Parts: sequence; C-alpha cells; structure tokens
Amino acid sequence: MTTERNDTPKLADERETLRAYLDFHRSTLAMKCDGLSDDDLRRASSPPSTLSLLGLVRHMAEVERTWFRKVVNAEDIPLVWSDEGDYQVAYDASTATRAEAFEAWQTEVKHSRRIEEAAESLDVTAHAARWGEDVSLRLVMIHVLLEYARHNGHADFLREAIDGTVGP
Repeated sequence: MTTERNDTPKLADERETLRAYLDFHRSTLAMKCDGLSDDDLRRASSPPSTLSLLGLVRHMAEVERTWFRKVVNAEDIPLVWSDEGDYQVAYDASTATRAEAFEAWQTEVKHSRRIEEAAESLDVTAHAARWGEDVSLRLVMIHVLLEYARHNGHADFLREAIDGTVGP
C-alpha cells in the first residue's frame, strides 16, 4: 500500500487551508506505516517508552473521536479502546493489528470530515468538558492538526528505527 499526500493550498480560505493541512498530516501518519508488518508497527520506540506506530494510529483515532464526535457533535460515546476514558490505553498496541487500528482510525476520520463539513462555519462552538469551557470548530481543527504534527515527528523517529526510512 502506498499512501499519497494531497498538495496543500498556497492561496485558499481559512477553512479549506485547515482541511487540507489536516488531510496532509493524516496522510503523513499513514505513509509512515506503509509497507510495515504488524510486528514492525507494534515495535516500541525505546525503553521504557511503549510508543509505537500502531499506538500512534490508535491514539489519533481517539483524538479524532474525542474532538469531533464527543466535543463538536456532543455525542455521548466512550473512547474506542477504553470505557473508562483512559487515553493511555490506546498507546498499548502490543496485541493490536494494522487492520483493527486503521479501521478504527479511518472510521473516526470519516466522522470528523462529515461533522466539519456539516458545520455552518468555523465559529460553531461546543463545550470541551476536558477544558471546562466552550471552544470553536476552528480551535478544534487547529488542535487536532497540531496533535498530528507533533505525533508525526514521533512517527519519523519510530519509522527510522524500524528500517532506516526517513523523509516525507
């Protein structure tokens, strides 16, 4: 499987720019996982950390689910891997498979896109219980984008440690 990344616009409105960069970073995470076995994807970074590429994919599924479905769309749903709301559970990918992690992540990305596209504007607000205050869709999109950017940096190092692949 070879993941393609979209071009990001050089001149676009704010919403289109945010959409494009979110998709760019979503694709980047998928690219970092291309061509690896489940065992490779479960490989932890360096002790004592248990961080792995599959753990990152699972974590980003939880991020998408939380910010778009639970916050923006006010859905009363549990996390994907923890009924108790423990985000750390997603990082434990010791028995995870590419199929289950990517299916959950891609499902959440589809929900996120649908929710964002249905919103009238970036000024739509919702209550983020975690922060105890209202947030705009704009802030949610920026926050999720920054989560991807940060974790894609981790993914760069994880992939390099697995097979020496570096780059985009």
